[in-house]
Amino acid sequence: MSNPLIPVNDILLTDADKALAKDAIDTAWISSAGAYISQFENDWAAACGVNQGVALSNGTTALEIAVETLGIGPGDEVIMTTHTIISCALAVTKLGAVPVVVDVDPTTWCMDVDQIAARITPRTRAIMVVHIFGHPVDMDPVLALARKHDLKVIEDAAEVHGAAYLTMRDTADAQWKRCGGMSDIATFSFFANKLITTGEGGMIVTDNAEYADRARSLINLCFRPDRRFRHTELGHQFRMTNMQAALGVSQVARIEEIVERKRWAAGLYHEGLSDMGEFLTFQGERDWAKNVYWVNGMVLSDDVPFDAAEFALRLREQGIDSRPFFWNIHEQPVYLEQGLFRGETYPVAERITRRGLYVPSGLAITEAQIERVCATVKQILRG
Repeated sequence: MSNPLIPVNDILLTDADKALAKDAIDTAWISSAGAYISQFENDWAAACGVNQGVALSNGTTALEIAVETLGIGPGDEVIMTTHTIISCALAVTKLGAVPVVVDVDPTTWCMDVDQIAARITPRTRAIMVVHIFGHPVDMDPVLALARKHDLKVIEDAAEVHGAAYLTMRDTADAQWKRCGGMSDIATFSFFANKLITTGEGGMIVTDNAEYADRARSLINLCFRPDRRFRHTELGHQFRMTNMQAALGVSQVARIEEIVERKRWAAGLYHEGLSDMGEFLTFQGERDWAKNVYWVNGMVLSDDVPFDAAEFALRLREQGIDSRPFFWNIHEQPVYLEQGLFRGETYPVAERITRRGLYVPSGLAITEAQIERVCATVKQILRG
């Protein structure tokens, strides 16, 4: 009998999580009104070290509303990493603005912050940092550039629930800050594979009350407070439901426990594959970062005679699910057809896109499953 498939993500919901969702159902507060929404917003904003939270339908809509809230529009430019989900670029191009991309750091796989300055032009309005796979971007250089050039900073923190960054690390004022709490406006996803999940769902967090109010209006069809259904501008219906928020409330309270479980699983992977350095590399963790290991990614060495797509097929044959890394923004056919990014190349991102994948990383994963994944990886790569 073949081994059962180990899924790439297996969620872990507690009785407390389920009880709050059941309460939302039992009390009939199941739509986009209800006490759990404001509680989730307030609790998660506080966990990030800011004072405003706006819950939305998913992480993509959170990005779209964040960019729109900042007033970015046609002809404006937003600098971002090329190695990210297309949602980041979509939030910009939907408004007629232009994504300008940079390569990634070969160790952290986050944006190479040393490349940002050369990409700033008179049309640049914002820098969108994307914390990748659980590891923070090096924020201090980004924030310094933003101050120098009067730019806004957007954090896509979808993959870094609970991650922390050591800011001002070379000074007496060094302190750890949570991802999502270091920018003008930040976004989160609560998709089923995230550390905190509401099934679908997202949130904007910020310390700017005007941004929060603007976002709340935009996600709610821009209803006017003086006369509902009479509109002077167009918005969106991007609201979260009270049932979803109820699921999130309980998880926020145990975010530290969730982070430690993620780090535990990553530690087992790193230990189990510690003798495979000639075949693969893991995402590095800088001393100024606390990686929450949203996923456990690995990049195949150039000497391995097949790419990540073939590796995924071989893992699947042995009952191990996996997922490829993001396809780079500058290589997306839909944007190349529009004339964007032609002739641009970003070698580090291009390499990890083709040679990188992540293995089962859900919160419900067991030690025995991790041991089986490690054994299978070794079997395949060693022949």
